[in-house]
Amino acid sequence: MRCGQFAAVAPVRQFTNCRILRGGTLLREDLWVRGGRILDPEKLFFEERRMADEQRDCGGHILAPGFIDVQMNGGFGVDFSRATEDVGSGIALVAQRILSHGVTSFCPTLVTSPPEVYHKVLPQIPVKSGGPHGAGVLGVHLEGPFISREKRGAHPEAYLRSFEANAFHDVLATYGSLDNVRIVTLAPELDRSLEVIQALTAQGICVSLGHSVADLGAAEVAVQNGATFITHLFNAMLPFHHRDPGIVGLLTSDQLPPGHCIFYGMIADGIHTNPAALRIAHRAHPQGLVLVTDAVPALGLGNGRHTLGQQEVEVDGLIAHIAGETWVCPVCPLGYQAHRDSLLQSWPFCSQGTKTLCGSIAPMDVCIRHFLQATGCSVESALEAASLHPAQLLGLEKTKGNLDFGADADFVVLDDSLHVQATYISGELVWQAEEAGP
Repeated sequence: MRCGQFAAVAPVRQFTNCRILRGGTLLREDLWVRGGRILDPEKLFFEERRMADEQRDCGGHILAPGFIDVQMNGGFGVDFSRATEDVGSGIALVAQRILSHGVTSFCPTLVTSPPEVYHKVLPQIPVKSGGPHGAGVLGVHLEGPFISREKRGAHPEAYLRSFEANAFHDVLATYGSLDNVRIVTLAPELDRSLEVIQALTAQGICVSLGHSVADLGAAEVAVQNGATFITHLFNAMLPFHHRDPGIVGLLTSDQLPPGHCIFYGMIADGIHTNPAALRIAHRAHPQGLVLVTDAVPALGLGNGRHTLGQQEVEVDGLIAHIAGETWVCPVCPLGYQAHRDSLLQSWPFCSQGTKTLCGSIAPMDVCIRHFLQATGCSVESALEAASLHPAQLLGLEKTKGNLDFGADADFVVLDDSLHVQATYISGELVWQAEEAGP
């Protein structure tokens, strides 16, 4: 049976009493779904003379496109940068657990690692559609090892690499295969980076600029040669300076190709980026902002020591940093530790540390709520930063990141405070909060 024939006989579901995020606006309309896609109800009625086979009352809740996380290093004890014998089972566990946070698609992310890790891990992370088993895998995000030593952050210095004479050959030799790769983060100031950017983009791979000491000129040339993304803006890059704003300056640059939108990731966990910096970025270039979690394997586990690739990470409260370092808040006179109990109850709080942060332990729905509170943006803007914008970045906006007619029926049901009540993939319920509907 062909797909069109299947869709014609598949049951039609009508989600009623809801506000649908569509076209940047919350609309009081019903959502119609069949065969895993969003339906145009007018065509259904006038061309097929059909009504819904099933109705589900959404209780006045918001229906938003499923969230897409393009930078996630692991979670719930699973480290994507560890070469275990069964990487797939770890990916499956994380994919299942993030459904409760509204994430319907994600990019497993590997931090800087030795070549043998890439060679073993990458073939075990195939692109996979989402469903009851968990969120879909859109492809891998390789963050490093072709990054700056000065701005390596939590990436182990021993495994950093530069491009040699045959730059793209070095990339292939390091990673082993690019078959399942969707994003590569690199530092554009490295010698021969432009030919690598051109070669990667020619294969449909998104190139992101990050962990870099590049000035604005180098960043602009990288974008002119195909780069489209900035990895966790403000973090692991030169700070903004009025005479040379560095990579941050791309948000308002007039040297980008005509019609080109530069996207940039932001970790809105209340730790990595001060609320004022979130507001500055959003007001300067709202349509390019992509919320990412940068979640580490410690996500969901609590305090203690955990791994991130080849290093150990210490989690204390809401902070993850390289093990052996003490995180000190320079804003609070008494320091973070003295304020810890009260801070845990009043997150967000002081957002800059004096030691090396190692990713986030905040899930996507928490980041969205904090972003909304910190910036004062509209609910629609906050939700699109976690759905439409990452889909546009990856060139998937025709099928994901929106609830337009014909798009995949991946969506999340939210209450007015943006807490997840239910998650749907291809129109099928894959997670539901206790005593929540529909």
